[in-house]
Amino acid sequence: MESSLDLPNGAGVTLRHGASEAEKLAHHIYNRRWWILAVVAIAQLMVVLDATVVNIALPSAQKALAFSTADRQWIVTGYALSFGSLLLLGGRVADYFGRKRVFLVGLIGFAVASAVGGAATGFPMLVSARVIQGAFGALLAPAALSLLTTTFSDPKERGKAFGVFGAIAGGGAALGLLLGGFLTQYLSWRWSLYINLVFAIAATIGGIIFLRHDAEREKVRLDIPGVLAGSISMFSLVYGFSHAETSGWLNDITLVFLAIGVLLLGVFVQIESKAPHPLLPMRVVLDRTRGGSYIAVFLSAVGMFGVFLFLTYFMQSTLGYSPVKTGIAFLPMIAVLVVTASIATAVLLPRIGPKPMVVAGMLISAFGLLLLTRITVHASYPGVILPALLVLGLGLGSVFAPSINAATAGVSPEDAGVASATVNTAQQIGGSIGTALLNTLAATTATNFLIHKVPSPLLLAEAGVHSYITAFRWSAVIFVLGALTSLVLLKWGKQELSSDEINLVGF
Repeated sequence: MESSLDLPNGAGVTLRHGASEAEKLAHHIYNRRWWILAVVAIAQLMVVLDATVVNIALPSAQKALAFSTADRQWIVTGYALSFGSLLLLGGRVADYFGRKRVFLVGLIGFAVASAVGGAATGFPMLVSARVIQGAFGALLAPAALSLLTTTFSDPKERGKAFGVFGAIAGGGAALGLLLGGFLTQYLSWRWSLYINLVFAIAATIGGIIFLRHDAEREKVRLDIPGVLAGSISMFSLVYGFSHAETSGWLNDITLVFLAIGVLLLGVFVQIESKAPHPLLPMRVVLDRTRGGSYIAVFLSAVGMFGVFLFLTYFMQSTLGYSPVKTGIAFLPMIAVLVVTASIATAVLLPRIGPKPMVVAGMLISAFGLLLLTRITVHASYPGVILPALLVLGLGLGSVFAPSINAATAGVSPEDAGVASATVNTAQQIGGSIGTALLNTLAATTATNFLIHKVPSPLLLAEAGVHSYITAFRWSAVIFVLGALTSLVLLKWGKQELSSDEINLVGF
């Protein structure tokens, strides 16, 4: 009894009675690859949505649970701290203990923490649930991306899969604004957390049915010094940037945590370059295209907050949009982003490689942000905001999907988890920096605009608009810097897959 596996390039794997476990695993993965993509996409969408869907609900949660505005930031910061500081460890755990096992544990843990947060009776319960959410998210996100990395090796199919994933990474935050607005306005702020149960249950059932456990690999000792240095470094950096957002860049606590983060990051690199079994092997990040892709994801995350954060403020505070209307306003951008990401990775990436698309996408995104600098107190959506959003969708779709694809291409299966975790870490740290940096610049602009003037509702609105324009301009500068960095670091031509990746599906 035998069955033939027809692969896209014409090669095949014939499974005979008594086939090896590796052949059976390859056959299983190939036959169910699109179902695996659906499962991974649902899980990733849950994680990405959670970054913004909860933010929209925060004012309502604050009113219901009666906690202070100073405490409110910890609902966001608590999640970011645990998520950002544990990502590298989560990626390595997936490599060591199996991607399916870690993926399911992350899903279930995230769902339970979401249920606890939704049922919170006070601030301590809510913030604790958010911290636990972040910890399980740090297991889930790298496992999800590494499942995608090890499932799709054919360049064309890999492009389609990463087009979907990149669209979620780039547009999920904006979709979260829409979902958060609907849930908060028509149900309750608690549903911004309960909604995760819907995603988690669907992904867990799919994961149990369609995923297979990895082939057994030799277990090596965990790099404890690397874990400590890396985790504390990421924690310190995320906390430092979050503290700068509320207390300023020259605040003593801000400076201490940023200094500790940078110092330990240097220590971490030294440890990893010498460790026999490093948490993050230097071979993963020192490849020019992969390293350049991590930087591209990082800088895009920094600049992207100029879109979601300040444009949301502008539409709600200045134009008077409701949360639901604000979310709907972002939908055209999401639609263009999804289509662009799909075309960029499925059609263009296998032919020309990531460099032309990422560089062009960065410049297009910068142009879209410059279009947003035309806003005024009475700016119209069709004439000013919509054209900029359409351009931004085109640019971000050309950046995220190809960058994430290139950042995980060519790694051996045993490094897939940590390579995926590095992508998520770059995005998380970039988002923290973007929030703190752009908020500081915007606040300084608004303050300077109001000096020696008599405050009035119109003047305050104009000050807000000037602050948003400043944020958009600096975001555009960041994307131009990303284009220059990608031009220098990324290599021309198509990205070659490693022999280990090719062998995974039997090429």
